[in-house]
Amino acid sequence: MPIKVGDRLPEAKFRVMGPDGPTVKTTDEIFRGKRVVLFAVPGAFTPTCSNNHLPGFLKNADAFKIKGVDTVAVTGINDVFVFDAWRKATGAGSKIEFLADGNGDFAKALDLALDGSGLGLGMRSQRYAMLVENGVVKQLNIEDAPGKADISSAEHLLKQM
Repeated sequence: MPIKVGDRLPEAKFRVMGPDGPTVKTTDEIFRGKRVVLFAVPGAFTPTCSNNHLPGFLKNADAFKIKGVDTVAVTGINDVFVFDAWRKATGAGSKIEFLADGNGDFAKALDLALDGSGLGLGMRSQRYAMLVENGVVKQLNIEDAPGKADISSAEHLLKQM
């Protein structure tokens, strides 16, 4: 059963690009004692993710901060090098933290993995957005189709806060 509001996030490790190369960041390091907006994409550089989903969170990063959010982060089943290239290509800089879930361990633990093999994409994350406070899910918006970014949009999540 997929994660739901009120559930604690599972323990997981993400890969992030540091100044000296890839490093590991745990869910505890990211979420403990913080208010975090986390959104997930099926794939970096894909049309809906790059043109519709991520830009809304980039545009609204300051609005989330005004509402008390410490971190806006994105995850997806891509390797850290692809995620770092996507961060640079989108101009996200330090406004959004890019958390690579290369093996899909986090997506699987949430029961939000998506089989995109019919499209040649392999295992991917479902598209969603959540508000997490101290590791507990407070709001969760899961899209019903990977090509849509309405329910999981930054604007929709902001209205719920």
